[in-house]
Amino acid sequence: MKTGIHPEYRDVCFVDQSNGAKFVIPSTVQTRETIKLEDGRELPLMKLDTSSESHAFYTGTQKSIDSLGGRVDKFRQKFARAAAARK
Repeated sequence: MKTGIHPEYRDVCFVDQSNGAKFVIPSTVQTRETIKLEDGRELPLMKLDTSSESHAFYTGTQKSIDSLGGRVDKFRQKFARAAAARK
């Protein structure tokens, strides 16, 4: 490996802003802020709007398109009539 051309790979603390969840993983992301963890380590801090801790897909709180008040059925009926009118 050539020296001086690779980004620094180190532990970074990622914080989910929506629920405060913290997780530490190795990363090359560049940050300006640091955070002091409970174990005494001071790590670079990366703030996230959402993560697997708060995203609806991962938490199971997502809404199905089919259960949104019959909107899908209304759409299909509307355009089925339009397609039949063209024939």
